Amino acid sequence: MLPERPQITDAEEEYLQTLFWLYEAELPMTAANIGRAMRLSAPSVSEMIGRLERDGYISRDADRTISFTESGRADAERIVSRHRMIERFLTDIVGVPWDEVHEEAERLEHAMTPRFEAYVRASVGDSATCPHGHPIRVGERIGGVPLADCAVGARVVILRFENEAEDLLHYLRDTGLEPGLRGVVAAKDDEHLTVEGPDGPATVTISVAETVSVTAEPSPPPRIALPEHLVLGQGRYGR
Repeated sequence: MLPERPQITDAEEEYLQTLFWLYEAELPMTAANIGRAMRLSAPSVSEMIGRLERDGYISRDADRTISFTESGRADAERIVSRHRMIERFLTDIVGVPWDEVHEEAERLEHAMTPRFEAYVRASVGDSATCPHGHPIRVGERIGGVPLADCAVGARVVILRFENEAEDLLHYLRDTGLEPGLRGVVAAKDDEHLTVEGPDGPATVTISVAETVSVTAEPSPPPRIALPEHLVLGQGRYGR
């Protein structure tokens, strides 16, 4: 008989969320990318990766690339789905602004009882995505392209914000971009891109446009966002 897996810790849940984010975005699941995304030191990441491997959530191959075990992926999907569900609940039911909800959901999810989770699920009903456009039912992610690749004149629909760092979400909200917005790329140069939407123009830096997934007509070729855009400091936003 296999030994019983230890109860998952809050820290392990946070790492599994980050790993699933990398997996879903088709970015390399490496310790370096985890550290970049979570803003943690290499020794801290290495220690936790060892724990996740020991507890059966992940495996590592010869070049140290990380993969989910079957049960580890199921756990990660459950954790991510719950987080996105909480975000939708906080935005739609409680009224928390969508650019503030990510960190609030992080705090709430670790204290949620099964009974309260059932209430939250009933409250959000058939909502398909979190407020930032990510699917609550993982596996139903719509393919998109980076807004940064779209040409002037392209008609776009904002699908989601790939980077949910709170300061970046504040920036995006201030510009007027939000998931579901339909518009046309009105201007673009080496530093900025402008989408003309129903309420006027929304201008973002090219670095930020790299983190915004859209459908576009005409569409550029599909491309995975660059790993260096996992985390953007405020200095990169052009403000």
